[in-house]
Amino acid sequence: MAENDSASDGGFLSRVFTELFSSPLNIGLLCICGFLLYKIIKGRGNNDPPPKKPELPKMKKRDFTLEQLREFDGKGPEGRILIAVNGKVFDVTRGKRFYGPGSPYGVFAGRDASRGLATFSLTEDVLKDEFDDLSDLTSMQMESVREWEMQFTEKYDYIGQLLKPGEIPHDYTDTEDESAEKSEAEKKSD
Repeated sequence: MAENDSASDGGFLSRVFTELFSSPLNIGLLCICGFLLYKIIKGRGNNDPPPKKPELPKMKKRDFTLEQLREFDGKGPEGRILIAVNGKVFDVTRGKRFYGPGSPYGVFAGRDASRGLATFSLTEDVLKDEFDDLSDLTSMQMESVREWEMQFTEKYDYIGQLLKPGEIPHDYTDTEDESAEKSEAEKKSD
């Protein structure tokens, strides 16, 4: 009786292998299943996150002309990204996936984004190459610019002012930077 069970097992396995390998469709499906199984097993062994790039040191406060601001479009050697909103310059480097080259708001990198944010336009034709006083915006658009300014103030580091033509840059002292860092640390601990 034991011989009969092993013979029937051998016959069963033989029929399964014959069925699986007799059709090109079955062979293709087996290959796909094998490939997917390989991917699942390989994916489980690689759980380490990719190494993080070191964060850039905080920039010292200073004021910028439009020409100086354009140098910080994320394409430079250190990849720093600055954006001006309503006359204030912010370091948005940590938001690179939004403001970096090729990103949704990448057109604003190294530029004064006020007009584009006010008009909800992401095209380069709203960006001006000379200082934009925003005097032709409606009150509703100016309110939108102020709201964007508040969002940037809460989320990103304030670096300095965007200078009007002929305006002299402010002289920021190291003590101002230290007190700003202390207030930032207090905000984060709350």
